[in-house]
Amino acid sequence: MAATGNAEEMQLQETEEEAEMEREMESDEEEGMGIENSDNDEDDSSEDEKENEAEIQRLEEQLSINAFDYNCHVDLIKLLRQEGELPRLRKARQKMSELFPLTEEIWLDWLKDEIHLTEEEPNREKIYELFERAVKDYICPEIWLEYAQYSIGGMGQPGGIEKVRSIFERALTAVGLHMTKGATVWEAYREFENAILATVQPPPGSVPTREQQEHLNTQLERIYTLFRRQLAIPLMDMEGTYAEYEEWSDQGVSDTITQKYKRALQQMEKSKPYEETLIAAEPPKLAEYQTYIDYEQKEGDPARIQIIFERALAENCLVPDMWAKYTKYLDRQLKIKDLVLSTHERAVRNCPWTMGLWKNYLLALERHGADHNTISDVFEKALNAGFIQATDYVEIWQAYLDYLRRRVDFSKGESTLTLESSRELEELRAAFTRSLDYMKQDVEERFSESGDPSCTIMQVWAKIEALHCKNMQKARELWDSIMTKGNAKFANMWLEYYNLERSYGDALHCRKALHRAVQCTSDYPEHVCEVLLTFERVEGSLEDWDAAVQKTETRLNRVNEQRAKVAEKEAHLARQEEEKTEQRRKAKADKKNQKKGQKGTRPGEKRKAEEEDYEEEWGEESEQPPKRPRGEGHGGFREDGVGADESMDTESGLFGRRAPPVRRQEPSGTKRGQHGASTTVRKTQEDDQEQRKDDCSVFISNLAFTMEDPERRLKELFEPCGPVQSVRAVYAPKGFRGYCYVQFEGKASVTEALKMDRQEVDGRPMFVSPCVDKTKNPDFKVFKYNTNLEKHKIFISGLPFSCTKEQLEELCKDHGTIKDIRLVTNRSGKPKGLAYVEFEDEAHASQAVLKLDGTVLQEHTLSVAISNPPRRNAADKPALSRPVGSMVPRNMVYGSRGKGRTQLSLLPRSLHRQTGSESKAENGTAPKPTDGTSGDTGFEAQAKPLSNSDFAKMLLKK
Repeated sequence: MAATGNAEEMQLQETEEEAEMEREMESDEEEGMGIENSDNDEDDSSEDEKENEAEIQRLEEQLSINAFDYNCHVDLIKLLRQEGELPRLRKARQKMSELFPLTEEIWLDWLKDEIHLTEEEPNREKIYELFERAVKDYICPEIWLEYAQYSIGGMGQPGGIEKVRSIFERALTAVGLHMTKGATVWEAYREFENAILATVQPPPGSVPTREQQEHLNTQLERIYTLFRRQLAIPLMDMEGTYAEYEEWSDQGVSDTITQKYKRALQQMEKSKPYEETLIAAEPPKLAEYQTYIDYEQKEGDPARIQIIFERALAENCLVPDMWAKYTKYLDRQLKIKDLVLSTHERAVRNCPWTMGLWKNYLLALERHGADHNTISDVFEKALNAGFIQATDYVEIWQAYLDYLRRRVDFSKGESTLTLESSRELEELRAAFTRSLDYMKQDVEERFSESGDPSCTIMQVWAKIEALHCKNMQKARELWDSIMTKGNAKFANMWLEYYNLERSYGDALHCRKALHRAVQCTSDYPEHVCEVLLTFERVEGSLEDWDAAVQKTETRLNRVNEQRAKVAEKEAHLARQEEEKTEQRRKAKADKKNQKKGQKGTRPGEKRKAEEEDYEEEWGEESEQPPKRPRGEGHGGFREDGVGADESMDTESGLFGRRAPPVRRQEPSGTKRGQHGASTTVRKTQEDDQEQRKDDCSVFISNLAFTMEDPERRLKELFEPCGPVQSVRAVYAPKGFRGYCYVQFEGKASVTEALKMDRQEVDGRPMFVSPCVDKTKNPDFKVFKYNTNLEKHKIFISGLPFSCTKEQLEELCKDHGTIKDIRLVTNRSGKPKGLAYVEFEDEAHASQAVLKLDGTVLQEHTLSVAISNPPRRNAADKPALSRPVGSMVPRNMVYGSRGKGRTQLSLLPRSLHRQTGSESKAENGTAPKPTDGTSGDTGFEAQAKPLSNSDFAKMLLKK
């Protein structure tokens, strides 16, 4: 047995030695392979480093050209952090923080990097300064928590514990009310105090001294206080905090604390739906935050209103309206200087292009007593902010000039001004002069307009000189300059100057101003003349009265002569237009009669002529306007889907007409009753025409041709709008044409029916338009395309066809309040990849263009511009002088099957008719073309039909 045991031990030793040798060999192989892999990795990393360095240099060069490229800053910081270039990384972050507020992620990365660097070289004060800058940009619980935890590391220094407590208290003030993240700060604060409690407790079994017991009681009271404060605030999952307090407290929970906890719990339950909505929504959650803010403002708790505003702005920092609403609330409700001014500063840093924020910032600085240099510096920054409208510069200058005017003490008059007030007055005058130069040079060069056509700044300056400085000479010089800038033709400008002279000047200059006004005014000369006569009636002598009467009579006679000439010219143009219309109508009637004569000479054509006559009377084909060129849909809100058919049916006076009778191939024995049937149809039309009312009807188009029983379907569809009197569908020989007329019993129903425009019916958008008889209103246009610059609306092209209104709203809502979104579609409802987005404010639209142009949506690059549709040329209008051939239905030109693929004629060449004025006919003379159109080809162009013998002769000639 012993031998057997020794053999087993030796066998085990041998097995272990073999396994050890195998492991050594594997390790050697791995080391060899590791050397080879490390060489490959070094080569790859060196190539990556070169590429990254080249990209870093490119980004730095781009920032040297445009320092305000936000994305370029972000990319540069990411690359430098990846490469570990800490000095360059710190410099890049510093430059970006001077221009923009940094996001929470950038700040946390920066803070962690700096903390790691200071571990080797302790310099906590620099980190504290960096944290102070970070908490000022946005209210972020994570940054405050990181700040407090970092300060705990310095609690061993003198005053370290008190510093930690002060940071925690500031964190609770800033984010302690955050319903979803505030609890983490409270819990961290309690853990810190519990850690201190563990240090002051006496060892087990020992009796604490009196001093130790006092320290212990004080620390316990701190923790109790933190629990009580937290339980009085509505926070998510506060039930767990209450249970922890019950377990921790030896004396139980008092009734007062329980009551506060229940009130906070009720408040949390009220706010919980809003929090859940925010959690479920996708960023930036602007609409959800707006609803939450409205709720908190109704509740009226200033601290909760402030925290929800801060939460909203952290995710919507580029929405000027949100900043304006927040600063307005702080200015009117809280009025805390540090909070108000810091918020205004953050607002203009986030949205520097918004003039209103700068204007409110200047007012807030003046309201809270900021020094003059600070206000002047802010104003200079505003001038360099890059506003998007010329009028913005006018308003910001007016705000600054108002501030300078309020600095001057005019209570004692200019002659008794103190030295300081006199210096302030000279500064005000210098600012007025600078503003005029700035508007003339900088603003006009950039926008091609001054932004102040009525010279508001000069008017205010003149009034200040007249009222406060008693310097009418300077005021008159300013008004002379105002009038030379194109304002002399406006009566209101002269009356403004007259009122200034009336209040602060003398009668002589009042009379001069009114005489000049009578001579120059072109918009309301009668009113100016009346003011002059009234003035002379009160102030003037007989000579002055006579001169005024003569002046006004001469001027008014000249004005009346000019108006008479203009009226005569307009009447002449109107008569010419009427004559042209009458000529076109006569030419059309002559051509119609001639066509009837030509068609009536052929056997078997009588019925066809009657039917064509019937069609032309109803205007179903003859007045069809030309199709609009593709791509000219930019402008207006009707170009998507309003095709040639709808424009024709609405504008050509087809309201209320019944469908023409369906042509069917009938036996020859039925021809005898054709005339009687036609007479019956026309009689029915005349009877229905008397019952039709345009003002009680709507025109429906773009319906599916396959709709079954359209009269019943549309009656059921429009009955909610009001009692339907009749539904008249329009039919073609092949069936329903896709449009009809719905007549209601009352006019009020029409308004409701028009609201159903674009409603989907059988997978197609149904167009609902007002009914107007074009024969009674020839100039009426249902669809008018806007050809003016629409500054509040943007035009987006390049959209994916799958883009929806909701996706487009999500894309655009960050840049302002949206009034309307319209996706451009064709008549079948399919998208064209175009859209119009209308904002409430022009500034929002301009901001959207700057931010959205060139962005990528679903792998499609978007082109965004302010809506500026081109003016429609003559080719876009329904042409009255088109060739007759364009009015002929397609099946009449190419046959019942339309245009063939091969375009080959199936007639023998000997039977072809030659076209052109110089061609000769094989059987008699060729008919003459009418109204400038080419001669008709085929057998219809012959004045005399060919007989069988004629055909035989033509074939034999071959």
